[in-house]
Amino acid sequence: QVQLVESGGDLVQAGGSLRLSCAASGRAFSSYRMGWFRQAPGKEREFVSLISESGGSTLYANSVSGRFTISRDNAKNTVYLQMSSLKPEDTAVYYCAAHYSGSAYLLASYHYWGQGTQVTVSS
Repeated sequence: QVQLVESGGDLVQAGGSLRLSCAASGRAFSSYRMGWFRQAPGKEREFVSLISESGGSTLYANSVSGRFTISRDNAKNTVYLQMSSLKPEDTAVYYCAAHYSGSAYLLASYHYWGQGTQVTVSS
């Protein structure tokens, strides 16, 4: 059993920065690829980023590439999402998730999800 808890969401001005954290319970954290998704009001949950078990490989959605950076600290059982140059369209609830199998872009590929943290970017 893995439990995930996101934190760091806030209200921020366009162009600003924010760092999200996802703290995981359990002893198998390092065996999971970890992803971030987001869901804006009225929209489906969409893929944001993924990081490999060791942190050596990363993947980003085109919409955030160059602005967001995913990282992890396995000693702390934590994955991070550093968000810079934020835009109003980044406004969403952000979720972290533990990948199990399949495409990184599909919700069904993830077995464990956090409850989400709200990020609001004002213009």
